[in-house]
Amino acid sequence: MKLWLANLVIVSYLGAMGFGLFSNVMGYMNASHPAMYFVVWDMFCGWSAYENRIHLVGEGESGTYYDLSSGPWGEFTPYSDIGRRHYDYNGLNLKNISENVLAHTSHEPMARIYVFEENWAKKYNMPDYIWSRLYDEPKEPRSYFAIRQVLDSNSQIALSNACWLSRCSQNDFVNNPRLQREAQSASPYYTFDNASKRKPASRSTSRPKEEKTVFQDQKEPDNLFTPAGN
Repeated sequence: MKLWLANLVIVSYLGAMGFGLFSNVMGYMNASHPAMYFVVWDMFCGWSAYENRIHLVGEGESGTYYDLSSGPWGEFTPYSDIGRRHYDYNGLNLKNISENVLAHTSHEPMARIYVFEENWAKKYNMPDYIWSRLYDEPKEPRSYFAIRQVLDSNSQIALSNACWLSRCSQNDFVNNPRLQREAQSASPYYTFDNASKRKPASRSTSRPKEEKTVFQDQKEPDNLFTPAGN
């Protein structure tokens, strides 16, 4: 009996780890349930140097903008003083959050919904007395804003952009000739098709047009209206 129980534990453990590896490589159900965190192989993802916040803004048919980040019941803070939506960095449930706010408020029909991503360097989270010890410059926080998603009137994704960290990594790659040479000479670890049957891609030496970064001081927007609760 003990032997059967030991074999069952071993088979269950190896099966769970194998499914986690398959889910992580193929992108299958890797975020379907919080329990997937224990089997998906992405435990050592590291920490970012930027603080992230998500803002949901709805544009009515009259051109009025509404704050859809929280409903009439207030902000839901599951762990600390940070709202629930800020933990959804990949934007998997932002659509559901905005739809839930609209379903429990009175408002005009929405033409589109914007998902804004706000980022700033985490060093600005230091208290003032620690900042004064480490830096000679004044503490002037700067926030960077970018559009992550745009939803149409039917809450379908009409536009989706990469997150801030992905843009930073892409810019590092474009501006680093050494990384480009290594990427051209390296081969992927996992291959899922016959590379010999593919046509060689044309290489361009021209650099893409660099986008202008928009930043502003950290402050709350003053032109947003809150939908009335039902």
